[in-house]
Amino acid sequence: MRLLVVEDEEEMGRLIARGLEAEGYAVDVTDNGVDALIKAGSVSYVAALVDVMLPGMSGFEFCRHLRSQASTLPILLLTARDAVDDRVRGLDAGADDYLTKPFAFAELTARIRALVRRETATPKLSVRVGQLVIDNQTRRAVIAGTSLALSPKEFELLRVLAQRQGEVLTRSEILTEVWGKSENIDANVVDQYVSYLRRKIDPLGSGISIITRRGIGYGLDIDDLAGSV
Repeated sequence: MRLLVVEDEEEMGRLIARGLEAEGYAVDVTDNGVDALIKAGSVSYVAALVDVMLPGMSGFEFCRHLRSQASTLPILLLTARDAVDDRVRGLDAGADDYLTKPFAFAELTARIRALVRRETATPKLSVRVGQLVIDNQTRRAVIAGTSLALSPKEFELLRVLAQRQGEVLTRSEILTEVWGKSENIDANVVDQYVSYLRRKIDPLGSGISIITRRGIGYGLDIDDLAGSV
């Protein structure tokens, strides 16, 4: 699971990232709201930890901008101010939770787990990764305005990779997620369906690609250009 940390104090950002990585999370750190919005629009995160006092764009403004894009990314605001008005302002701006500095790291991770549980308990109607949009209701996938003609298994494979963008899934994990089990199924079927998807995705030149990690499995990747469109 990947987290976005938005913190302009370099040492604080490094400490938070180090602690979260020790808990098993993948972590991206940025020091300003503009870059954070770009990352949030191009990478699939399970939650964002956002400092209120950011240069240029405050944490409150980040929340408002993200929510105006219809993003449901869980946001935990971090601040040194404990005034009730600030907490209310943050929640009204679209934050899901609020934690005051200094905080115990155990409480931070507990808050993150709660946000992730809340998010995963509610099925998403759509998943967006860069120029790729997957509609789980209509079971339709669109890249840069082009609708993909996908078989049911191709759609499921793309959906699973998109929902866990930034991770590398083993063939066994993919078989379980897409085919319902990994026993008694030749793992080469995963390679075959990845090949089918690549033939449909790669010619579109959208920056969306399925990457191979030899000896491990597959993941969905996106370049910076695709994420900024």
